Amino acid sequence: MSNTSPHTTACTCERQPALRVVPLPADLNPAGDVFGGWIMSMVDIAGSIAARRRARSRVATVAVNSFIFKQPVSVGDLVSFYSEVVTVGKTSITVDVEVYVERNPENAVAHKVTEAKLTYVALDHHGNKRTIPPEE
Repeated sequence: MSNTSPHTTACTCERQPALRVVPLPADLNPAGDVFGGWIMSMVDIAGSIAARRRARSRVATVAVNSFIFKQPVSVGDLVSFYSEVVTVGKTSITVDVEVYVERNPENAVAHKVTEAKLTYVALDHHGNKRTIPPEE
């Protein structure tokens, strides 16, 4: 993605989002913005998709290492969540998630609104930690 400003990006992403969703009025706080908790929930889902693929098993969130809200999200924004595995340990996987919104369909420009780093642990069928297999 080529930046036109620190938080604006032309919507010609080569990456595929892990998750893409449009918030609804029920997702708003009293100030009229989307609840931060809603965004955090979607970030956790997007991050877990990347972690699950890498672990090739169930995963559970064990830490939110960082979470930065840069801009509010509004009803009608198309919200895209991009996740990338950045560290793989014996049983844990750390994932970076970036969140962008498109606010104007006629002028497809994305704005980075949130970034986060989360750690997941791989689980077996009984919910116990398991070793992450090597990459194929």
